[in-house]
Amino acid sequence: METRAHYAAVGAFVLAMVFLAFAAVLWLAHGALNKAYARYDIYFFGPVTGLRQGAEVDYSGVPVGKVADVRIDPRNVALIRVRVEIDEEVPIKIDARASVETNILSGVSYILIEGGTQSAPLLTAKPGEEYPVIHAHRSRLASVTARAPELLEKLNETAERLNRLLGTKNQKALAATLANLESFSHGLAERNRDIADITHNADDATRNLGKLVDNINTSFSGPNGLAQKAGAALAGFDRLARNLNQTNGQLQATIAEVQPGLVDFSQHTLGDIHGLVADARQLVSGLNQVSDQLARDPSEVLFGDRRRGYTPQ
Repeated sequence: METRAHYAAVGAFVLAMVFLAFAAVLWLAHGALNKAYARYDIYFFGPVTGLRQGAEVDYSGVPVGKVADVRIDPRNVALIRVRVEIDEEVPIKIDARASVETNILSGVSYILIEGGTQSAPLLTAKPGEEYPVIHAHRSRLASVTARAPELLEKLNETAERLNRLLGTKNQKALAATLANLESFSHGLAERNRDIADITHNADDATRNLGKLVDNINTSFSGPNGLAQKAGAALAGFDRLARNLNQTNGQLQATIAEVQPGLVDFSQHTLGDIHGLVADARQLVSGLNQVSDQLARDPSEVLFGDRRRGYTPQ
């Protein structure tokens, strides 16, 4: 009896657990079935490797839906149409962008929606579209993958150029250059003392130059320096200019005072002087004649001409 009762308890517990599990599944399924989704189409140009139906759809890293269908667009075989189901409570704006991202560790691809500003209008279907279309752009990894052939080609070109650069002829030239560099290094090592002397002399010259600059500065701006003497000289020139200006004024006043006398002198006195000079010239001329007669015959001047004889009165 005890064994049967034990089995009955175990069976009842198992049945209760199965019932609870079935109820939980129904509850979860009811929640998922009652959740409303909005459908959007995304057209990608190029491959969408790793993207499968049921893949996750994230909005700025937050799961918001799943991939409902992935197929080639029948109207343009260069495009891949990806239809996604997104929670209708998530607002998809007209400036949102979608890309295919790949988890590097797992290799699973998913849809990442980014962008969208608060002020932008909601995305709606245009005429002729079954569902609203989210604009697609390449992800960073896809951009690098798309440019991989170009990068490999440039890498090959670079390798070929390096091979040409490192040819036999260039290797010999490089070896000669390294040998010359080694010789130059040995020469510098041997002339180390000369270089030290040159450096020491340069330091001395720099110190002397600094002293010279200090002396020039002291001579110019120190007590009794050039600046002070130049200021005193300028002050003396200023006083001289003022004195010359005063003297010029005094001369102008003096000229103004003597100008009437100069006019009278030029108009009257000069005429009298000219007459006096003429009389003086006549007197000098007469004296010259008398002097000449005295020199020739003094008796004639004193007693007259004796050759004329006696003339009765």
